[in-house]
Amino acid sequence: MDIPSIDDDYITLNRPVSLFAGLFPSLVFYTRALTQVVQGGLQARAGRYSHAKWARNSYNVFRAMESVGAEIQVENLTAFRTQETPCVIVANHMSSLETFLLPYLLLPHHRISFVLKKSLTEYPLFNHVARFMRPIVVSRTNPREDFRAVMDQGQALLAENISIIVFPQTTRTTCLDPAAFNSIGIKLARKARVPVLPLALRTDAWGNGKLLKDFGRIDPRRPVRFSFGTPLMISGNGRAEHEAVIKFIQSKLTSWGVRD
Repeated sequence: MDIPSIDDDYITLNRPVSLFAGLFPSLVFYTRALTQVVQGGLQARAGRYSHAKWARNSYNVFRAMESVGAEIQVENLTAFRTQETPCVIVANHMSSLETFLLPYLLLPHHRISFVLKKSLTEYPLFNHVARFMRPIVVSRTNPREDFRAVMDQGQALLAENISIIVFPQTTRTTCLDPAAFNSIGIKLARKARVPVLPLALRTDAWGNGKLLKDFGRIDPRRPVRFSFGTPLMISGNGRAEHEAVIKFIQSKLTSWGVRD
């Protein structure tokens, strides 16, 4: 793909920040990020979108976040890059930022799709990109229907060699409540007989908005973190693997200074 490759272990170094970006990080970031959404949406609507263009849009949002002074760190990307089969990535969920940045990290290596809440697929222009992504759309209001959608569509996508990214928390939050972290990703991986790849992330540099939750303040003082764990094959009922994923994410959040 025609984008600079990212190292398996990466951290932002020596990225210049303009005076204007330093003073108005939210304005600069959203201007650049929404430009990517518009470009991608118009291309997708016209039937001219591709995985390479999706990755390029994601890369530009990645650089937009760095351009306002945020430090981005990626750990152990090799755990995904070296996968010989599709997998189910199970991650905590903090903001919209992970949905925008993960394609840049992952698409150069394997095809991906997301489990997304329905409201994200209804934004103007982004809805065309969402359809291209072939997401598994869930309502967050009917657990039984959501479970069926993830299991049925997830298995179909995995059979096409497309890895699935699952955020088991029902809402975005900086903390991790094990009781609210459901095991649907584990169940999907077990049914499809593919590995689970734990992913801990910190993306609260993109805050929640007061009027529109998806558009909050950008705070580049908060570092952005992605850390991939060791792939796990599910044995038995998957309870041990579910607990291992939670333990991995909790340990990373603690080491990054994220508190309940």
